[in-house]
Amino acid sequence: MNGLGRALLMAVLAYSASAAGTSDGVVRVGSKSFTESYIIAEIIAQIVEEVGEARVARQVGLGGTGVTYRALESGAIDVYPEYTGTIARVIVKDPTLVSVDAIRARLEPRGLTISGSLGFANTYALAVGAETAQRLGLKTVGDLRGHADLRAAFSSGFLERDDGWPGLARFYGLSLAHVDVMEHALTYRAIAARQVDLMDVFSTDGQLERLQLVLLDDDRHFFPDYSAVLFARRDLPARFPRTWARLREVLEDRIDHRRMARLNAMADLDRRPVADVARAFLGAASPDAGTVSSEARPASGEAGTAPGKAGTASRPAPSASPEAHRWTPPAELWALTRDHLMLVLASLAAAVALGLPMGIAAARYRRAGQVELSVIAMLQTIPALALLMFMIPLFGIGKVPALIALSLYALLPVARNTYAGMIAIEPQLLEIAFVLGLGRLRRLLQVELPLASISIMAGIKTAAVMTVGTATLAAFIGGGGYGSLIVRGLALDDTATILVGAAGAAVMALAFHALFELLDRVAIPRGLRR
Repeated sequence: MNGLGRALLMAVLAYSASAAGTSDGVVRVGSKSFTESYIIAEIIAQIVEEVGEARVARQVGLGGTGVTYRALESGAIDVYPEYTGTIARVIVKDPTLVSVDAIRARLEPRGLTISGSLGFANTYALAVGAETAQRLGLKTVGDLRGHADLRAAFSSGFLERDDGWPGLARFYGLSLAHVDVMEHALTYRAIAARQVDLMDVFSTDGQLERLQLVLLDDDRHFFPDYSAVLFARRDLPARFPRTWARLREVLEDRIDHRRMARLNAMADLDRRPVADVARAFLGAASPDAGTVSSEARPASGEAGTAPGKAGTASRPAPSASPEAHRWTPPAELWALTRDHLMLVLASLAAAVALGLPMGIAAARYRRAGQVELSVIAMLQTIPALALLMFMIPLFGIGKVPALIALSLYALLPVARNTYAGMIAIEPQLLEIAFVLGLGRLRRLLQVELPLASISIMAGIKTAAVMTVGTATLAAFIGGGGYGSLIVRGLALDDTATILVGAAGAAVMALAFHALFELLDRVAIPRGLRR
């Protein structure tokens, strides 16, 4: 690696280390990317702040179980809300573990622990529209047999996990001809528009209150218990004993099923910010802050009843008023803009530092260069989110794996355009440079690179604009940036928040395009510009 590459790598690592900080005096609270996880994580964070024994750092919206567990295991986060069934089946991979004590004992050698149950279980369930249920006489999961023509849309986790659709289909002998993967919040829109007939839900989903859905009874009791717990590193109680004691005092057995459904409804239906919902639970708001309107409150025997019970959701709640839509505080937007800009600039600088000499080498040694460019091109065939996931075992979560993945994606346009610009130079011009006695380095710097500058700058410009968009995926592994707003908006079914994140990325992409138009006047010789 050349001196510039080493310097850039050291700068990236230094930035990441400073961003991560030290573990002393900080409780890092994580969450998955769905409403309930956001809410409980924010409640945890506010309790930590209230106790004052430690500072709090939020790492929310990390994606699925794999990402959040790896973050906890590596020490990138200290605690996040999880469910006993998920820990037993997905993490420990022992479905015979049922009790909290048994799971806690199995986690101890891994340096992890769990709290007692928070008081509710968020169990998987299958839901269909009320009209579909009435027309086909669907009341239980077993009733789906013989209706293979139903269109289903399931979340990726439900489709992949053995305690989700694969295991359920085998257990009940079910077969569906049309099964698609869809973001959980978007599936509610699809079933409301009758684009799909069947979806997976969590039994405490706030969205169940708005739609006329029937929860199919798991009459053979396939789904395991998913009691909510705090999943933490084992050293957290030792480092911050007062904080851990307060978390257990406030949360253990304090959130029943109906109350969690109300909290979810406050975020999903009333469009209350997650921080306000958490304050309402903790009693920091007005005396009636812990309640929701009668339209949003689940009725007994309807959606929001105990897991495994069929029922129809209460009448739809009125649409939230425009004033009820969430808004992104300017300070948060500025911080996310700064994060996103850093991701783009650092990864682009690394791509240029590596891609430019690689493109030159490919032009110098044509056969080896084709192999080199083919390997770089092959990286583009890996989906961006998959590449980010591959980085986690090597580099953990946060900005470091995001920067490495983004740099690899930006390599191709830089290297290929450098190569194309170099081989397009007229051979006569190079012969003249040789006759004038220019050495290889002077010929490269004074003749070849200036003549190839149009192609090179076009590649860098393409890499910059492309990286602005790809960097939004960094939020799935705690990399920050505008993707944090998009992930949060998807989880909360909040189009306005999604648009803020998408618009920010679009404006930044336009700004980079305009900036490189100006840089062309500096980097490209005047004669070539004409």
